[in-house]
Amino acid sequence: MMHDSSFRFSAVTLLFLILFSYSTTLSAQERTFEFDSDITYDSEIPSPEEFLGYELGSSFTLHSDVMRYFQRLDELSDRITFHKYGETYEGRGLYYAVITSEKNQALIDQLRNNNLRLSDPDSLNSTAADLVISNQPVTVWLSYNVHGNEPSSSEAAMQAAYRLVAGSDTETASMRESAITIIDPMINPDGRDRYVFWYKSAKSNMLNTNAEDYEHDEIWPGGRTNHYWFDLNRDWTWLVHPESRGRVAVYQQWLPQVHLDLHEQGFNSNYFTMPGTTPRNYELPDDYEKWADVFGRGTIAEFDEHNINYATREAFDFFYPGYGSSYPSTMGGIGMLAEQGGHSRGGRAVETEDGYVLTLRQRIFDHYTNSMATVKTAVENREALLRYFRNAFSPESRKGETEAYIIPDNDSDYTYELIDIMLKHGVEVERARENFRLRDAFGYWNGESVQRSFNSGDFIIKTDQPRHIFINTLMKRQLTIRDSVMYDMSTWSAPLAYNLDAAWTEDELDVLTERITNSPAYPYGLENSGAEYAFVIDWDQRYAPNALAKLWEAGYRVRSATETFTYEGRTYGEGSLIVLVGRNYSKKGEMGADMQRIAEEAKVQIVGFDTGRMDEGIDLASRDSDPVKKPKVALMVDSPFRSYTAGQIWFLFDRWTEFGISRIRSERLLYMDINEYDVIIMPGARGLSSLLDSTAQEKLKSWVRAGGTLVATESSAEFLAKNRSGFTGVSLAEMDDKGEDREEGIEPEAYTRYEAREDSSGLKRIPGSAFKSIIDDSNPLAFGLDNRLYSLKFSDEALVPSTDWQTVGYYQKDAGSLLASGYASQKNLQKAAGNAFAGVAEMGSGKVVFLLDNTQYRMFWVGPARMMQNAVMLLHDL
Repeated sequence: MMHDSSFRFSAVTLLFLILFSYSTTLSAQERTFEFDSDITYDSEIPSPEEFLGYELGSSFTLHSDVMRYFQRLDELSDRITFHKYGETYEGRGLYYAVITSEKNQALIDQLRNNNLRLSDPDSLNSTAADLVISNQPVTVWLSYNVHGNEPSSSEAAMQAAYRLVAGSDTETASMRESAITIIDPMINPDGRDRYVFWYKSAKSNMLNTNAEDYEHDEIWPGGRTNHYWFDLNRDWTWLVHPESRGRVAVYQQWLPQVHLDLHEQGFNSNYFTMPGTTPRNYELPDDYEKWADVFGRGTIAEFDEHNINYATREAFDFFYPGYGSSYPSTMGGIGMLAEQGGHSRGGRAVETEDGYVLTLRQRIFDHYTNSMATVKTAVENREALLRYFRNAFSPESRKGETEAYIIPDNDSDYTYELIDIMLKHGVEVERARENFRLRDAFGYWNGESVQRSFNSGDFIIKTDQPRHIFINTLMKRQLTIRDSVMYDMSTWSAPLAYNLDAAWTEDELDVLTERITNSPAYPYGLENSGAEYAFVIDWDQRYAPNALAKLWEAGYRVRSATETFTYEGRTYGEGSLIVLVGRNYSKKGEMGADMQRIAEEAKVQIVGFDTGRMDEGIDLASRDSDPVKKPKVALMVDSPFRSYTAGQIWFLFDRWTEFGISRIRSERLLYMDINEYDVIIMPGARGLSSLLDSTAQEKLKSWVRAGGTLVATESSAEFLAKNRSGFTGVSLAEMDDKGEDREEGIEPEAYTRYEAREDSSGLKRIPGSAFKSIIDDSNPLAFGLDNRLYSLKFSDEALVPSTDWQTVGYYQKDAGSLLASGYASQKNLQKAAGNAFAGVAEMGSGKVVFLLDNTQYRMFWVGPARMMQNAVMLLHDL
């Protein structure tokens, strides 16, 4: 009995101790995370909790309610103005708030203009600049929720606005007086609402902190991205989407000295605050890293006081210029990143790997604390930051020897897209008014200097101007890389991305120029509207695929030339579209009007012909001009396919080409009737073997053999190789431990051009780097492309050219000169050299198209994009 009672006592004691320990832990974790409880607020202005009717952190707030709160602050206070800067694809408004003292608000236009004058060295001498700096508030921009499923930041944005508008304490008054704080409370409303609506539909009544629970397991494609599944935090530079275009237009009106981009990361990670890690952009002022550390220390002083766990310096580089944390630095500011643990799986509360329960309330509190610390640090360093800002825009502080970049005028490629981007970022662009010649013009293909002639009308971007940091960051062939391990990609050189025949020079230009202020427009129109024989659209034109889509929509029978032809001194390239009057006779009376409309809507030039006999090359009704019928296209989406790649392909056709395709969930592939489709596109995927088992593969093979066109990109293309799934006979390149090809040798006939095949008897991770590639522009897959291309490579895989399939794009054979920009090990360069990334394998009556590299990456690396358009719109019939 003694033993039993002792045992009972010990058990009870142990249970009590466990419960006491657990309750103590809960008590420790049940920190209320009160927002500045010692500060008094204007009682006329509601807090977020009073306005919303619930405590911040107890629920996620929808976009409309966040915006309504800011609008309410604007109605009640003269310290804030709330402005619309755009609208998302789904019709949600994009807004920003300007918060400062009443005195500053009364002078806001003058203060904004003074700030812009500091960014223009020619508008202020040193004495005038000193006078402006002594009286000018520092401009701080806080960006929240660019990734929709990193949702705590928009909640924190409301609390930050409340503090800055309604706070009655001396410190807050100083922040209002000495700073203009701009808050973008929700950069990505479409993605955020996608996440919030899903979460509200998935949550349980009883709080479940298990990260594996359904409430924490967001469905594909997730809320991170915008409507088209693009990561908006990669689009600050390229301005593909309305969210970015509207935001950057306003950003250029303000040019803040400080920008903080607030994110979330995995829930097991503690808060990341500045500074970050390498590599860095060495075009930035040398003091950038010092300032990143100053702001980081300002934040951790607050974090230490509130026992917020954090880490610095061990992650997150700021090399790629399309981030919200890096683009501002190319515009004279201190661009910074904040990463709160939580993310999609954070929910309202989640248990971390060490047993801690991380709550949404804490995530909001941490972001709020960093936001306020950033404004406070900016105020404390106001004058020094303004001087840094002015110096960053001074041409005297530019680095490197480049004097100017020259971009030849070409209305058939992506030249005008690049010029438009430059103008939107405030870059001064000039146009030559006379022909000129440079003794030392460096080319992007090999980086070598040659004598080169340029024409009147060619574009010139000089570096002796305020935006020199941005210009060199975007236009240099190769930025300095001192660390090959990077978060994103290692090159984004704009002339390579757009596959332009540009040049740069280190000599001062002696040429008459004029500055342009409006983006150039592609020529379009209709010649000979009453043509009796045919209408022709040269496929080399930028928007020729759009015209084809509109011709199909209008019900026209269209042919595509597989050879060139010339008439009256004008040559039309392979792929050119031919609309024969005789094959569309029922529409003869309306053809002129239709062609005029299509020319205007598609922005193409259409030429009418009264004869089908050409001066050189094929005739218009030749058997070498094949009919191309409108295909029914399926784009595979959902797991295991990558939403980024799927979104880029969807955007390419839906927005750029205006040609509708169907997005089909992957699970339907097993039981749907795929014979309804002419083309199936498989984006890159993770674990494709789980979807394409032997039964599914045989189903696809039968469909291809019957005439279908299967287009596979990235890892999906790898999967279809002989030495992966065995789906085709196309092999992936391999190499031994010495880095040499295992192949005994590649037959020269494997490189035979498509147009000559009938006469032939033989018929380690790469971080987003540009490889010089050779294109068979006579192959229908490459119609409209030049014979040289910069292909953006992330994978170390390549395809072995063979006479058994058509090699359309292959990497330059010399490994020593293969890399155009970025980073790749010698071993990977040797593996890729001479091997292929694009081609066509015939299977029965159908085709398998391999596009090993992304052809429209983020819709800025679009030099190869025509291959995807060709694969879908032309190849199935040619």
